[in-house]
Amino acid sequence: MFKRVNSLIAENIPMVELMAVLMRIISFTLVAWMGPSSPFLFVWFFNTTDAILLIWCALLRKHQAYIVLNAFWILVGLIGILRAAGLLHS
Repeated sequence: MFKRVNSLIAENIPMVELMAVLMRIISFTLVAWMGPSSPFLFVWFFNTTDAILLIWCALLRKHQAYIVLNAFWILVGLIGILRAAGLLHS
């Protein structure tokens, strides 16, 4: 199954990247428009999912800078998910 998904992403990298970038724009737009009433848990899940898609594309392209950038966003996203879910307190 992993091979099939990997192949599907590899064959459609530009479309996957575009979709992931649009997902990131949507998540930041929600926060900007809604402010404190934003659905933060949803936003963090959505934003982390787009980072996973983008790092997958970066790995296939062997693009180190984007691997590092999206690994960072995945880490930030996981922390955001835990905080939004009330499982991690500052």
